[in-house]
Amino acid sequence: MDRRSFLTSSTLAAPGAAFLAAPACAQGKRTLSMVTSWPRGMAGVHEAAETCANAITELTDGSLTVDLRAAGELVGAFEVFDAVSAGQADMYHSAEYYYVGQHPAYAFFTTVPFGMTAQEMAIWYYQDGGQDLHDDLGRIFGLKTFLAGNTGAQCGGWFRREITGPEDFQGLKLRMPGLGGLAMGKLGASVQNIPGGEVYQALSTGMLDATEWVGPWADEKAAFYEITKFYYTAGFHEPGSALSLGINREVFESLTRSQQRAIEIVAAEGHQRNLALFLSHNSAALARLKARGVQVLSYPRPVWEAFGKAALETLEENRDGDIYDRILESYMRSMRLSSEWIGVSEGSYRAERDRVLA
Repeated sequence: MDRRSFLTSSTLAAPGAAFLAAPACAQGKRTLSMVTSWPRGMAGVHEAAETCANAITELTDGSLTVDLRAAGELVGAFEVFDAVSAGQADMYHSAEYYYVGQHPAYAFFTTVPFGMTAQEMAIWYYQDGGQDLHDDLGRIFGLKTFLAGNTGAQCGGWFRREITGPEDFQGLKLRMPGLGGLAMGKLGASVQNIPGGEVYQALSTGMLDATEWVGPWADEKAAFYEITKFYYTAGFHEPGSALSLGINREVFESLTRSQQRAIEIVAAEGHQRNLALFLSHNSAALARLKARGVQVLSYPRPVWEAFGKAALETLEENRDGDIYDRILESYMRSMRLSSEWIGVSEGSYRAERDRVLA
């Protein structure tokens, strides 16, 4: 899809467009509007957006101020990409896999099923060409994009009943975005993509039978344990989920070089700090969930086998002979090389460390 056809087909509603139009400027200072996919206070993800917004102002000595608007305050959670691409907002903070409808290759810049861990993602993005490919994809939609957060490995999800085999997904009403959701559809699940701020209500009313969200800390904050006690703590769909900061490309190119560089630095720092934030809270939160009677479970081996088959089919069927193929091949090549070294170095060390310290 090229930018012209995207803009022609965009269904973004007009209300608020006047407010969001051009960046406000006064005496050499500028205010940029940021729309996000996160409600205010949503654990980890809203903090990632807020941290980026504040750091941009600090690092530019106030020459740029970011006016952050949470999901629903100006546009809906899943409308932020369209708003920024169309020039109706200046930047967004979101997860790129929400926009596989715009282009399936966007999934790689959050996560794909049986894909990269957070460490492997950083290697690909910053050293093995991932960032350049992200930029190439963004150009199609008039965007300049950067990684700006990471949740680490996400959990398999919350279920109303225990999963004993692949057949249990048949007809299951499940919330799961991105290519992971498409893979689940191959197992017969009725997959829905619902904004994070709406998931609790959907699960509590029976609109959903199951949902994935993030991990123990964020899931505890979302209070899913009040509805169901079956919690699968390893999932195939999101082994290291990145968040992104997207800027309207014309707006970005109108900034000074030092302002552009400040945004790039803020995003990279935000990516690492956000990962540490999630990982530092997850173990204690998992212990609290267990104390609340949550059953921590693992999928049976036949389920993992079914996940693998569906995931590989999903990754392959989106090939386009163009940018998707370039991104897929670069991603897989980097992941194989990183995994090999990490396995024989850190992986072997951690196994021995855990044995010695047991």
